[in-house]
Amino acid sequence: MAAKVAIVADSIACLTRELVDKYKIVIAPIPIRYGDKLYRDWVDITPSQAYELFLKDPDSFQVAGASPGSFVDAYQEAAKQAKNILCITLSAKISGANDAAHKAKEHVEKELPHLSIEILDSKTVTAAEGFVVLAAAKAAAAGKSLAEALKAAKEMMDKVSWLASLDTIKHVYRTGRIPKIAAQAASMLNIKPVLGMSPPSSGLIRFIGASRSKEGGIGRMLKIMRNKVGQSPVHVAVMHAYAPDDAQKLKERVASEFNCAELWITEFSPVMGYAVGTGTLGLAFYKED
Repeated sequence: MAAKVAIVADSIACLTRELVDKYKIVIAPIPIRYGDKLYRDWVDITPSQAYELFLKDPDSFQVAGASPGSFVDAYQEAAKQAKNILCITLSAKISGANDAAHKAKEHVEKELPHLSIEILDSKTVTAAEGFVVLAAAKAAAAGKSLAEALKAAKEMMDKVSWLASLDTIKHVYRTGRIPKIAAQAASMLNIKPVLGMSPPSSGLIRFIGASRSKEGGIGRMLKIMRNKVGQSPVHVAVMHAYAPDDAQKLKERVASEFNCAELWITEFSPVMGYAVGTGTLGLAFYKED
């Protein structure tokens, strides 16, 4: 039976290869520039390879910005699965990916007028966006319509949250939110900020708190999650930026302290890593109704 709807997502959704393959999600990569070379996040380069380049020379590592061409290619690939396409992007308030997706839609619908493309701003980022994508992809895999897949994604947007504890603040000036000198000063003081979206549907990344140690940042994230989910069954993605051992330890701690219905590890897209730096750990989560 042919699918009724195909799902497209940008690479910031931090989905694992296994999940993408299982649900036939098409990824639109965000370009990364290192020196004079351009890489497509998730496609040409793995997060670990990208972080190795970043560590070699952070100043040569740049995000090139979301490209309509990436979404054109993704729509054309998704069109092989179904004539209805749902594209889910990270928050339009922090990236031009949603605008690029709309420009690509205009181009592709002229070329392939039989297609119906719906674009959803997830109003979030990281694996929280990934959970929104998965909600739509699971609906699609169950044979649901485009409208039903869209409804599933929107319902997930109201439930999912994410947090990240940075190992260093020295690269955060790249977001344009704080001056470089302030970031460097905070780094010298060993301040480790905790980031998230507050409120979750705001679409904006905010500083939620800070710690003077990695363990303190992890503890703060777990406390915030505990306050949100209590003893309810919870779905969790543990995220890391070039810190697999720390991520595994965090996963084990989450498994022991929470009632996990789902728990997996993924890597932060290096598109975000260029601002948060390596060593960052994060949690994306939602509780079952």
